[in-house]
Amino acid sequence: MNEALSDNAYNGRGDSEGAASIASGTYDASLGRVKSEWGDHYTGIKTCNIFLENVDNVASMDPVLKERMKAEARFLRAFQYFQLMTWFGDVPLFDKDIPLEESLKIGRSPKAAVLEFILNELDAVALALPVNTAYPTADKGRISKGAALGLKARVLLYEGRWQDVITTCEAIMSNSNGTYALFPSYEGLFLAANENNSEVLLDLQYVPTDRTYNNLFDYAPISVGARTNSLSATQELVDTYLMTNGKRINEAGSGYMEDNPYINRDPRLTYTLVYDNYKWKMPDGTTKTIYIKPGSDPDQTTKMDEYAAGGVSSPTGYYLRKYYDPSSITNFVSGLNLILIRYADVLLMYAEAKNELGAMDAGIWNQTIKALRSRAGFTDPAALNFDAGLGKEGLRAAIRNERRTELAMEGLRIFDIRRWKTAEQVLNGWAHGAKFGPESVDGGYIRANQRVFDPGKHYLWPIPRDERGLNQNLTQNPGW
Repeated sequence: MNEALSDNAYNGRGDSEGAASIASGTYDASLGRVKSEWGDHYTGIKTCNIFLENVDNVASMDPVLKERMKAEARFLRAFQYFQLMTWFGDVPLFDKDIPLEESLKIGRSPKAAVLEFILNELDAVALALPVNTAYPTADKGRISKGAALGLKARVLLYEGRWQDVITTCEAIMSNSNGTYALFPSYEGLFLAANENNSEVLLDLQYVPTDRTYNNLFDYAPISVGARTNSLSATQELVDTYLMTNGKRINEAGSGYMEDNPYINRDPRLTYTLVYDNYKWKMPDGTTKTIYIKPGSDPDQTTKMDEYAAGGVSSPTGYYLRKYYDPSSITNFVSGLNLILIRYADVLLMYAEAKNELGAMDAGIWNQTIKALRSRAGFTDPAALNFDAGLGKEGLRAAIRNERRTELAMEGLRIFDIRRWKTAEQVLNGWAHGAKFGPESVDGGYIRANQRVFDPGKHYLWPIPRDERGLNQNLTQNPGW
């Protein structure tokens, strides 16, 4: 649902995880999502602190395992603090299990102190954790040295510390801290058959029947077994997918046809989103055509997926394809792992940092952007080859666009537009859907949702009202 906080998607029904309230700018310090974001992360921090303070009391525990698990717990604690710092800025920082009395008086530590703690912890655990290939099969998915470096790179990226990003990414790319590579197939990367593949630095591990989820039940086309639609992509996201010749849809010579918009597009579009006349692969190997344009379904008695304002179908005319697990059972119950940090992101971080320092060249481009586009299925040299004529600004736009399409619907876009300080540009005004609306309004593109983003206050979330009611030493963020 974090995608619906950004310009990539729209939460059209209910207020799932506060997405509708936050996107429309109508939330305040009492919003449940704000409260749970704070509470859930501090719950995680408390759990880690309790473990770290008590594990040495287990005298019979294997000492090597004990040290590894300490490092894992410290990683998880750093991850929790990173999330808190990213949303709230200054937050209370402590590395032991504090008593209730202290928790009711503790103030907010400066963001700089929280950042220093996170980076120091990640440096320490990276030295203690095994590389990904050292784990036996039964332990696949546990936190590795590469995961610690990957999270460190992301933390540094969000702070714009470009040279440190480069150094950390190179430590991953060198394969001296684990073995990583792009998985050959973009579609296959997200299939259960290929879990724990070479691209995964960190993921949420699920196990069929024991630990599962079924979010796609409300994201996928209704005709293939979904219930309703509560998360749908925007036209703004769809428009960012390049043509196969590497041009944007509005560039001269792109070949884009507004009345047939999904042909000759970046292949990642097909593996990420569902659009009108999409060929959905069924578990039995057959395909089912998804009819979304109003009046297009040959069976007008059901027309399940057709856009209809106020109906249960997608309010933007798009459904989600990424994360579909063909082995899922009824109601899309799945044990497919959800990737949190992957090697493609490492390459994108590296490319961005190099360009920001004016060091992007053909070699770096080929190692990063060309590699990603080749894996995606681009073959036209115009889409693959480095263009020095773009200059730093043009390359920045290309890299940012590549990041958006490669990582679409993976929950990272909201953090990118916040760190780039472009949120007020892309989150004010209408979020649109496909061209199924009245021609007289926005050229026929559905007006799905009006967004509001106030740069004076929305770059930081408010400290939850209930927390400040309990602890008067918790100050509030500007504008709230």
